[in-house]
Amino acid sequence: MMDPLDITFYRRPTLEVARDLLGRSLCRRLNEHTWRGRIVEVEAYDGPTDRASHAHRGRTRRNAPMFEAGGIAYVYQIYGVHFCFNVVTGEHGWPSAILIRATEPPQPGRNASGPGRLCGAFGIDRALDGASLVGGALWLEAGSPVHERETRRTARIGVDSAGPWARRRLRWIVRDHPAVSGPRLLR
Repeated sequence: MMDPLDITFYRRPTLEVARDLLGRSLCRRLNEHTWRGRIVEVEAYDGPTDRASHAHRGRTRRNAPMFEAGGIAYVYQIYGVHFCFNVVTGEHGWPSAILIRATEPPQPGRNASGPGRLCGAFGIDRALDGASLVGGALWLEAGSPVHERETRRTARIGVDSAGPWARRRLRWIVRDHPAVSGPRLLR
């Protein structure tokens, strides 16, 4: 087992951390098993002015982890069915998080392409909301770096209601990776 990333990794500017997440390993210990998947797609949500962010309208019970200091999980449910896992970044009081959209499969037969499938594959649910990413059942490890020429930056997916914010290029992917989710045009 490698060591979890240090807390200082998460307490940097959100857009810097987002790019650095590509190639890192998402790790989950559950029922005496440890699953790992290489991160291949992320989306950043940075600050209260980001109209696509859950924090845009202020702090609520649901989005409270986004306002904490970086290094914890923000897990929420969408459509009453799927969970989404985010890495909280930056300093206390500045609401920012990075949605982990896809990893390479953590084990044979498990699809981790798309936020809901990723959470299903890793057994991530609301019980991990606010959990530390530097000690516990969910963490990130160094993984393998991704060279800049192997990456692509695109608009975020599914945030059309955010107006011009929807078109901001705040999604990073490993170029041409089969696990990357979303429309083919955005791969």
